[in-house]
Amino acid sequence: MEGCITTKCKIGLSFGIILLFVLSAVAPMTTGIDTNTSEVDIELEKMLDNLRFMCMGPDGLIVEKYEHYKEQLLSQYSSDDSKDVIESDNKESTKFIEQPSIPIVSSGGPMDSAWPIKCYDLHHTSQSPYSTADNPYIEKWRFYAKGWIEQGAVIDDDGIIYFGGGWGDLTALYPDGTMKWKYELDGQILGSTPAIAEDGTIYVGAWDSCLYAINPDGTKKWKFKSVGPSSIASSPVIAEDGSIYFGVMGPAENGRIYGVYPNGTEKWHYDTGYWITSDPCIGDDGTIYIGSGDNYFYAMNPDGTLKWRFKTGHYVKGPPSVADDGTVYIGSWDGYFYALYPNNGTMKWRCSIGGGSETNPSIADDGTIYIGGRKLYAVYPNGTKKWSFGLGDGHIHQSSPTISADGTIYFGTDDTGYIYAVNPNGTQKWRKKIANKWVESSPSIAEDGTVYIGSSYDMSGGYLHAFGTQQTNNPPTEPTITGPTEGKTGTEYDFTFKAIDPDRNPVSFYIEWGDGTSTGWTKDYASGYKAEYSHTWSEKGNYTIRAKAKDTFGLEGDWSEFEIGISKKSKSTDNVLFRLIGQFPLLQKLLLFIK
Repeated sequence: MEGCITTKCKIGLSFGIILLFVLSAVAPMTTGIDTNTSEVDIELEKMLDNLRFMCMGPDGLIVEKYEHYKEQLLSQYSSDDSKDVIESDNKESTKFIEQPSIPIVSSGGPMDSAWPIKCYDLHHTSQSPYSTADNPYIEKWRFYAKGWIEQGAVIDDDGIIYFGGGWGDLTALYPDGTMKWKYELDGQILGSTPAIAEDGTIYVGAWDSCLYAINPDGTKKWKFKSVGPSSIASSPVIAEDGSIYFGVMGPAENGRIYGVYPNGTEKWHYDTGYWITSDPCIGDDGTIYIGSGDNYFYAMNPDGTLKWRFKTGHYVKGPPSVADDGTVYIGSWDGYFYALYPNNGTMKWRCSIGGGSETNPSIADDGTIYIGGRKLYAVYPNGTKKWSFGLGDGHIHQSSPTISADGTIYFGTDDTGYIYAVNPNGTQKWRKKIANKWVESSPSIAEDGTVYIGSSYDMSGGYLHAFGTQQTNNPPTEPTITGPTEGKTGTEYDFTFKAIDPDRNPVSFYIEWGDGTSTGWTKDYASGYKAEYSHTWSEKGNYTIRAKAKDTFGLEGDWSEFEIGISKKSKSTDNVLFRLIGQFPLLQKLLLFIK
């Protein structure tokens, strides 16, 4: 017996030696694979860290938003780098240029249009030259996007609207809300509002480390790859000479300010101490102003050298603005709103604004500055508060106030999902709930006074909403009703109702269940959206469900009908048992087989 055991041990030892030999032979290959996987994981982890920073508010991490975008990033992420790019010329990357190379020809400054860039102009006044006094605040259309629309929309000189969605689609819409084209970027668009150059080129940043230049027809002109991995949540600004400026979250734990020529080659870059989500603006002398997560606010000369920097007590994540006299305004998470002298960056004054701000300090004609936070604050040019507008449970996180020519201030809120219109004296003019989640988008105003704003409607996606007047109006179609045609008393049944409005107006429904009850007019839905409603009948019989649709201008369509037969539910315990068995299909098949 002992000899047998000894023999087995020898055999086992021999197999062990062979196994060790094989493992040692393949170890280099295995190690290489693990190393590559580790690099991919590190790159992805960096993007998730960027996302966490972007989703932070003064009160902490907005967890639901972070988890939502995290899921999108994980589903879209790929370790393959795109090769058809113009990479930045720096020590961290290798430079190569698309063939043929593009000469440096100025595309001009921002387009002379209703709303060409984030916060309207180079000074970021967010002050439109067009009035909304005649705007009836009726939602004339809404356009659905798969991802949330938390960036602002821009408008060209033909009235075409451009905006980015969270899944990486840059979309162009006609003023009636129909799509002109859609370009799918290789990365998500999170935080970057497009900018339109004088020649019609559209610039936008994405989370694949690239700044994209898209032609007016929706084709790619070029894309510039920043040092990676990095994420671009900053909105580009276009200088009068056509240079494009923006910030990035990277390289590593630094932030980087980029200047890029109109042909997509790097002009210069400057590194800050931490990540950048701030949207730059430009002064009359060409100075570029931008905030950073290292608590500093930066003033850069057009040649890429540092002019000055100003230290605040916390992150500077929002966009700055410049007054007519050159005073520079910026909000910080430290609870203050600052006014700085443009020549040397020294503080002119600061004003306490509660929990701080991440919005643009928008400037009205009379010099009043509007900035968002836990409230909407109006501040005189001398730094004293004019008034504050309370938001209840709401909060203005990233929706920068927009000012119409008639002085009305528009913005969106977190938590409550509203768009607000506030009078210049601080009283409420109008509000409407447009999202079950957030309204982070900054409003923009068209030449006809239409107000555009994006929303994070629900977990499935968001909308671009258009509020304004409409020249003609046609009624919506009679609703299409789908659902069961028979049922039992006491059981709730689900039905869907869909109506198409020829003018793309949102629609509401009036539903009669045939038993003397109705829904009344429901909330608004996008044209073509399948609205779901449920009902329970208490008596047996044949019932006719009737429904009609009404658009936001009050025009009603025709009734449609749907028949359902309801029989009396048996009270026997057998029926209860069979209902229970019905929840387990395999058990149901087994019982039928036995029978």
